[in-house]
Amino acid sequence: MGDIIKGGSFLIRQVGPGDVFTPEDFNDFHRMVADTVKRFVKDKVMPRHEEIEAMEEGVAIGFLKEMGRLGLVGTDIPEKYGGAGADKITNLIIAEEVSRGGSLSLVFGAHTGIGTLPIVYFGSEEQKQKYLPALASGEKVAAYALTEPGAGSDALNAKTRAVLTEDGKHYILNGTKQFITNASWADVIITYAKVDGEKFTAFIVDRNTPGVSIGAEEKKMGIKGSSTCSVIFEDAKVPVENLLFEVGKGHRVAFNILNVGRFKLAVGCLGGAKFAIEVTADYALNREQFNTPIARFGLIKNKVADMAIKTYALESMCYRVGGLIENLLSSVDLTAPDAGQKMAQGIHEYAIECSVTKVFGSEVLDFVADEGVQIHGGYGFSQEYIVEQIYRDSRINRIFEGTNEINRLIIPATLLRKAMKKEIPLIEAAMKLQEELLMPVFTDIPDEPLAAEENVIENQKKVFLLVSGTAAQKYGEKIQNEQEVLSRMADMAIEIFAAESALLRAKKIMLEKGADAAELAVKMTECYVTEMVPKMDRWAREVLTHIEEGDTRRTLLSALRKLTRLEPVDVYLHKRAIADAIYAGKKYKVI
Repeated sequence: MGDIIKGGSFLIRQVGPGDVFTPEDFNDFHRMVADTVKRFVKDKVMPRHEEIEAMEEGVAIGFLKEMGRLGLVGTDIPEKYGGAGADKITNLIIAEEVSRGGSLSLVFGAHTGIGTLPIVYFGSEEQKQKYLPALASGEKVAAYALTEPGAGSDALNAKTRAVLTEDGKHYILNGTKQFITNASWADVIITYAKVDGEKFTAFIVDRNTPGVSIGAEEKKMGIKGSSTCSVIFEDAKVPVENLLFEVGKGHRVAFNILNVGRFKLAVGCLGGAKFAIEVTADYALNREQFNTPIARFGLIKNKVADMAIKTYALESMCYRVGGLIENLLSSVDLTAPDAGQKMAQGIHEYAIECSVTKVFGSEVLDFVADEGVQIHGGYGFSQEYIVEQIYRDSRINRIFEGTNEINRLIIPATLLRKAMKKEIPLIEAAMKLQEELLMPVFTDIPDEPLAAEENVIENQKKVFLLVSGTAAQKYGEKIQNEQEVLSRMADMAIEIFAAESALLRAKKIMLEKGADAAELAVKMTECYVTEMVPKMDRWAREVLTHIEEGDTRRTLLSALRKLTRLEPVDVYLHKRAIADAIYAGKKYKVI
């Protein structure tokens, strides 16, 4: 892909098809890994679905260990410590495919991601040698304990304390962590406490440490086959060599790991959405009403197409971000002592994109699961059909890894912080736009596929600049108190990234495989962009109406009208064709 692209810069620069990684770029190894995981889940995990959901002893953890023997658990861990040291795309493919395994995907994800990566990125050489080989093989299970009863989104307000013993050999931990995935099975727990009640610090805690106990299993709405308990520290004696990174630097560990967690969660949602489309398409083709398969009805086709279009946008986003991260991390010297920290910093460059994909992915899966239940009708409400579980399991994703509300605040806050540091020229772009809007606009759009959509997306970037620039000028640093404005700024950024990712992928397919191969991707992109503009217009009007009044408001709304003009496509015809393509293979497809 070439040069490093700055995180968040998609809002102010044009990107070409050659700048994005797409699933069509998978190599033979990627495809082999995808096939291996897919067959493992289908042939081994799904037949024991009910045992996993009932949390029968040893079943879920048995699968985790078996995946360890197949080399699928340690792909994020360097070879030096018993892992595979695979590229980021391989790790995303595994996360996507294992998501079909329901609750097992959560067990796997918590272990391989937030449970293990703190040691990979921030652990000392001794810590890596001690813990990573067993975590890479699945011999030991990891958990990540950050949330507390009184500190969820406000993680730095943790009450768990750590006090150094007089001999300087141990930290004594006291406190409670809540809603911890893998808690009852974990051998290794990454947790956080305030040293002397002030310095937020990360620790590696062995499960058999005296003073560590596990609470009862939570009775959950979904993901019932995963373990979710409290972790309680009562004078837990943790060796000083188990302090992770540096005293008072726990926030760097926590927030960098959450970036990874958010991004991987989005990829898991992608796999879940594809699975929901498969089971729904199969049901619709076999369920008859009025002597006709319901799949043939226009309203059902519309629903199936909407499910596919949103999933296509999500898939395009996920692998675009994966490509950006892989491109940046390819320059890291993996043999250097600080390689892990450099990798974490590299991922932090794309903190905005990680939050964008997390919010979009979790809401796409919720939408797809909901429509899947609706198409199943009464049967969708019955546990006899898997779509019922998909629906229940999907709901947690909007809460995991920072609620979507918190992530919607993170997106513009991070963007404005990067602008103030001159990392991206956001302020300059907003000022330039003000000059542009005073001039008459003459846009010569080429008569070629997706040219109109590309122009629309560039205009929506200007809408974002119009709104964010006006808000920044109006409120200055006090903008942090205008959460509704910040949330709408995030919504606009998410839509722009989704639409542009879809468009760039379709153009790339067209360039590399021809117009026929790109037909479905083009139709999905055209539908997405057509339906995006009214949302952008409404959100911008909300914010501008709140911020300004009188002539200033009228001037801004007039400028907005110019930027949201749209020549729509016939989405009904497009969606019928998209649904027919899904039915033909009984699965989500792009080519």
